[in-house]
Amino acid sequence: MRGSTTSTATRRLDVITIGRASVDLYGAQVGGRLEDMGSFQKYIGGSPTNIAAGTARLGLKSGLITRVGDEHMGRFIREELAREGVDVRGVTTDPDRLTALVLLGIRDETQFPLIFYRENCADMALCEDDIDEGLIADTRAVVATGTHLSHPRTEAAVLKALTLARKHGAQTALDIDYRPNLWGLAGHGAGESRFIESAAVTAKLQATLHLFDLIVGTEEEFHIAGGTTDTIAALRAVRAVSNATLVCKRGPMGAAAFAGDIPDSLDGGQTGPGFPIEVFNVLGAGDGFMSGLLKGWLDNEPWPTALTYANACGAFAVSRHGCTPAYPSWEELQFFLKRGVVTPALRKDAALEQVHWATNRHKDWSTMRVFAFDHRMQLEAMQGATPAKISAFKKLCLKTALEVADGRPGYGILCDSRLGREALYQAAGSGLWIGRPVEWPGSRPLTLEPEIGPDFGGLQEWPLEHVVKVLCFCHPDDDAATKAAQEDTVLRLFHSCRRNRLEMLLEIIPSKVAPVDDDTSAQVIQRFYDLGVYPDWWKLEPFSTDAAWAKACAAITRNDPHVRGIVVLGLDASEADLAASLALAARHDLVKGFAIGRTIFADVARDWFRGRMTDEAAVATMSATYARLCAIWDKTRGTERSGA
Repeated sequence: MRGSTTSTATRRLDVITIGRASVDLYGAQVGGRLEDMGSFQKYIGGSPTNIAAGTARLGLKSGLITRVGDEHMGRFIREELAREGVDVRGVTTDPDRLTALVLLGIRDETQFPLIFYRENCADMALCEDDIDEGLIADTRAVVATGTHLSHPRTEAAVLKALTLARKHGAQTALDIDYRPNLWGLAGHGAGESRFIESAAVTAKLQATLHLFDLIVGTEEEFHIAGGTTDTIAALRAVRAVSNATLVCKRGPMGAAAFAGDIPDSLDGGQTGPGFPIEVFNVLGAGDGFMSGLLKGWLDNEPWPTALTYANACGAFAVSRHGCTPAYPSWEELQFFLKRGVVTPALRKDAALEQVHWATNRHKDWSTMRVFAFDHRMQLEAMQGATPAKISAFKKLCLKTALEVADGRPGYGILCDSRLGREALYQAAGSGLWIGRPVEWPGSRPLTLEPEIGPDFGGLQEWPLEHVVKVLCFCHPDDDAATKAAQEDTVLRLFHSCRRNRLEMLLEIIPSKVAPVDDDTSAQVIQRFYDLGVYPDWWKLEPFSTDAAWAKACAAITRNDPHVRGIVVLGLDASEADLAASLALAARHDLVKGFAIGRTIFADVARDWFRGRMTDEAAVATMSATYARLCAIWDKTRGTERSGA
């Protein structure tokens, strides 16, 4: 099989896809009509967009050429692609057209209703001027999908990209991706339709097939490309006009690759093993398959290996809700291929789902300098404090965080929504890491803020960038009733976080309950993992010994090697004491930084509530303290990592 060559080895991108970009609004309810859906999950969509994200998750450097609207949905696609690691230099913002939308649902194992909202949409305005030769010259492969051959303007853009790819020695691939209603052959309500005969479509496809090194499609898609419903005859018709390797997808029977002459049976092609899994959602399965296939193809793997990747990625896709969100990371794919299928319903495989969640999280938070002002009880007890004043003060705290961060990564806040709602809303989209507490202050056994609700349904209202923070005062020596009550709350909260696609930070402070030693926190940590709780973050009190840190870190890493990490809490310590605590913590790579509050704001808050300090002075004083703590952490972590 063909892959990278010496001439393309230094290019910055492995693959560029070109074509559709939409927002998928996926019905959250399963087993009913699209008419009866009550809520929707929002994902990126469109075959080229899905493939760009899918290949990025597998470790390829991917890019996308498309158009999006100059509005919220267009910005969502651009931002989500960037979070997935996709190069967006080729994503043009169209000032006049809206981003395409698709409404989708899961009715049953065979019915998946969908409606395309693509009338004069942004991506169908893609034109030759949008194709940058420098970008094409910077990639090893260009992948086109069939829909953009359906209109003269978009066809011209695709043909220009393919011509430039061949000029610069890049590989080319086609995912036939035949949707009859996108070719004007079926009505808006026929989004599920996958095949309608059309001599015009066949002629259009056959005029371009010679431009590709790899052509991929289902049997029905090869029927339209070959102009016959006899699959072998269709493949031979394609072979007559193209020397490409042909990969025919066969559903549960896997796929077959044909690098040369077409044999008399599909069984005569090269194959990779299929996977006996339960079909939950076929939408987007082909894009997952294509992502895995491209990974193997561009890595120069033999076809059976590339097809194994492809079949596995397709299996993930049909097992989960959504298209791009279902696709695996490279680590997840390797885990799956090594371990195999445990339960046919992959979305119910707890170990696999944990790897999927943990290895596909967005953003790099390898450094955490968090200003924690989620305090409620402590502020309410201060002289002169009222709910309105506390709200205003928390906005000053946010201003402090933004001032110190100055647009740089690695900074964050902890802020509540009961007394700090205005600050929390203002922080949206600021680039800060945002943690939000759910525990009722000081509660033991643990109870939650009323807004969360008895069924934890309040989390449905949270923005996806918010991290659920819960503080649990727990100890290995807790009595059985207290332990059971707290563990039940944390476990239910964890599952609610996952259901609502929210990260979770679990804070434990055993020292406030009973005496502790070097093993105490490690024992609590292990207990939560034994229950099936896998926090994205841990927030731990500063330990007095290196042994305590070593044991806590070991307990976390042996249970969850993909955890985000640990942040150290402050407990209103002095700057000198905090510096010593952070120096000890910084010896351990799993500790990513701190989440400190009262050391920064307590004295300022007391003076501000009593009218002894202006807003400007409050921000200046807190900024100076916060900046010093950030500098202490950065210097300490740098020293520890250098071995000085």
